[in-house]
Amino acid sequence: MKLRYAPLLLALLAAPTFGFAQDLSDPDEEGCKDSPVLTRMAGCRIMRCTNREFDAMELQVGPVKDGAETLKGFEGATDNMVYMCPSRLSSLQIVRNAENALKAAGFAVVFSGKRGDDQPIVTAQKGAQWVQVYGSPWNEFSGYEFFAVKVQGMAQEMEATADSLAKEIEKSGRAAVYGINFDTGKALLKPESDKILGEIASLLKNNPSWKMKVEGHTDNVGLKATNQTLSQQRAAAVVAWLAGHGVDRSRLTSLGFGDTKPLADNASEEGRAKNRRVELVKL
Repeated sequence: MKLRYAPLLLALLAAPTFGFAQDLSDPDEEGCKDSPVLTRMAGCRIMRCTNREFDAMELQVGPVKDGAETLKGFEGATDNMVYMCPSRLSSLQIVRNAENALKAAGFAVVFSGKRGDDQPIVTAQKGAQWVQVYGSPWNEFSGYEFFAVKVQGMAQEMEATADSLAKEIEKSGRAAVYGINFDTGKALLKPESDKILGEIASLLKNNPSWKMKVEGHTDNVGLKATNQTLSQQRAAAVVAWLAGHGVDRSRLTSLGFGDTKPLADNASEEGRAKNRRVELVKL
């Protein structure tokens, strides 16, 4: 789902050239550049930026309630730029320019209002691409922050192998395994799980004296009773796969724990993904 968007041009107000402080005449922070999604307001410079191939980001998607901002978490390719601008530009002027430019490019405005610090903010979405802009003054200067996240799954670049699993089990007696995937809400293994399951089978064949408990763990989405049953069924499915690929069934037991043993906070998608796992425990 690699979508690309043409740059959006901010609507700029015609104004004479003024001499600003040296801070504004300096070049952008080294390595920083505008997002391809939204160009900058005229006269502003980038003070700092962060670009990640894959990260978690929270955006405000609703009004402030009881002093707390309404946030939603996303994962994907992220961009963040901090701009310092001439004092003649108000935060509202900047955010309204961004909002109008995003609308013109086909983005739907999810939220337009104020942050907890009373600064104007706009959050918009077009397909997998989310964008947020809010006012962020710099002392006597104006300024704003830009956030963008293109929601997408992470490209798995690290793989568990029989050797790495063995080292972890020898060290701690257990190992968390990721990459064993099931159909949503079911205990049916997906074909892409075969590779890591094959490594587990090799692990057990290389260590014939080991007996292993296969534990299933879920996040906290859904009913506890359902998660408990599903985790047990998934652990049993892993044992059945291993038994069908040359591992003595008597060396294996399965047990499901549902969402009772989280490794991370279930409040974020990143945490929930870490909690959805299979664990191998040496008996």
